[in-house]
Amino acid sequence: MEVIALTGGVGSGKSTVAGMLRELGATVIDADEAARAVVEPGGEGFHRVVEAFGDRFVRDDGRLDRQALAKLVFADDEALRRLNEITHPLVREWMAARQAEAEERGERWAVLDIPLLFENGLEDAFRTILLAWAPPKTLVRRLVEGRGFAEADARARVAAQLPIDQKRARATYVIDNSGSLDETRRQVEQAWREITSYDPRGPAGT
Repeated sequence: MEVIALTGGVGSGKSTVAGMLRELGATVIDADEAARAVVEPGGEGFHRVVEAFGDRFVRDDGRLDRQALAKLVFADDEALRRLNEITHPLVREWMAARQAEAEERGERWAVLDIPLLFENGLEDAFRTILLAWAPPKTLVRRLVEGRGFAEADARARVAAQLPIDQKRARATYVIDNSGSLDETRRQVEQAWREITSYDPRGPAGT
């Protein structure tokens, strides 16, 4: 199985690119989905997070208030470190299990959707890295207009990650997601054709 990394910056449209890859036949294993799954009520991650941060981060419906917790950890490096120590090993286990399932099904390619690939020093594990890219000012605007962030919070969230143009310099394929969906789709399709040509059995679907 060929394993490819997909990453981006907050607001860069990585989920859009992931959806297009799924349409092209890729098995996409999403770190954000993993992060939600490992803190589901009743699980080890949920209990450990509540133990570390308190019941005030549990909503009335019994689920973790991930938005409130995110607001805390983005303002407190020590809190972020504690949260990562709890969740990162569980996320890796969850993603490894999904990858093993895909391999057992005979899937030819898997895309690991990892938002903080470069920040966490994981790039050397992949031969091919796809980056969903948009200019920094576009990232901020999307957070403000699309997600309801205050502009200062949006800028802080963007600044908390490695600059998107530094990621651009380290990626194998850069998908410029600042234009239309059709323009993004054309780039994704071209990158996918090239990626799948690595397989000795030929492109997907042959």
